Amino acid sequence: MNLVLFDDPATRTNLLPFTYTRPISKIRVGILTIHEKWEKRLGTTASFLTESYLQKKFPAKAAFDNLFINAAWCPDDKAVEQVKVLMQGEILVKDNTILAWKSSEMSLPDLTKSTPKVLSAEITLIDQPWKIFQHNAAQLRLDFNLITAGRKSAGVQDKPTIVYGEQNIFVEEGVHIRAAVLNAEDGPIYLGKNSVVQEGALIKGPFALCEGSTVNMGGKMRGDSTIGPHSKVGGEISNSVIFGYSNKGHDGFIGNTVIGEWCNLGADTNTSNLKNNYENVKLWNYGKGGFADTGLQFCGLMMGDHSKCGINTMFNTGTVVGVSANIFGDGFPRNFIPSFAWGGASGFTTFQVKKAFETAEKVMERRKIKLEDADKEILTKVFELSAANRIWEKKNV
Repeated sequence: MNLVLFDDPATRTNLLPFTYTRPISKIRVGILTIHEKWEKRLGTTASFLTESYLQKKFPAKAAFDNLFINAAWCPDDKAVEQVKVLMQGEILVKDNTILAWKSSEMSLPDLTKSTPKVLSAEITLIDQPWKIFQHNAAQLRLDFNLITAGRKSAGVQDKPTIVYGEQNIFVEEGVHIRAAVLNAEDGPIYLGKNSVVQEGALIKGPFALCEGSTVNMGGKMRGDSTIGPHSKVGGEISNSVIFGYSNKGHDGFIGNTVIGEWCNLGADTNTSNLKNNYENVKLWNYGKGGFADTGLQFCGLMMGDHSKCGINTMFNTGTVVGVSANIFGDGFPRNFIPSFAWGGASGFTTFQVKKAFETAEKVMERRKIKLEDADKEILTKVFELSAANRIWEKKNV
């Protein structure tokens, strides 16, 4: 079986800015990314059918016995049962959305020329940015059970650390904890390999701290949150997901928020996640080219890869920041900040792509990771694709 996770074009557009730089299945929700969930459950390695400019870094592998799975679909036991029994040429759908099919051809099937199998069970489809944090707690529980089944936790060895619901805490090898409070009574807590929980940190489950990441002194992790690998966090975090390799190391609040990779939030950065009038939050939608109603009362910040903000930055409810943006200065910046924007409430200029390369190289070098040519090609393409959103450039023509 050759597992290929395919990006539905409309879903991919809705998930921008996160899918500017990755296939849909590379999105982290719960402890694992979507592709890691499928790989673990099916016992195989996945490849990616995505946008052409991403294929150099995330190639698709072709074979005769291809199992194609919708990259936005988060698996559970029932999902795995359904895809395992698919026969060559069969298609599985839910509400006219293609979920999976088996074929020797590397192209989307034509539903008008076949009779698909209809899945009646409820599914989790990450087809909007806010669904990443909305489904994070449930996915964290599923991933926790998947990762820890049949294994023994290293346990919390630090005597000053206070633990509640110890049976719901899993500690990987190399974890360093000092004088913290871990409360897993309402949901599991997962501490990844070589992660660090510093003195005075308060952690409430469900919560995941992935490999090599740190909760700084006095950090308040309010639950339903995931801190991806090699990240540092502090201050107050609630129902948020950080994909990895990003820092929110200081005081300040983020809630109902999703942060991509290689991001940095300056000291005392705060996000609003609730409007003063308690109305539904509207979020910028790239496909619509305008703001769309999320149907949610709570929604904070969506920040794409390689973006940064300065100290004391204030983000309004439902703010979307693209890729490689730099935000700083007094006041609230606009609710939609395009990729490669440089500035804040007083206005923006363009962060040129060569300068973005220089910054990315320095940031990634700190984690001993090189900015490859494929990464530069992706960022260059994103710069081109996002040009229409940088309206100040049109005014200067």
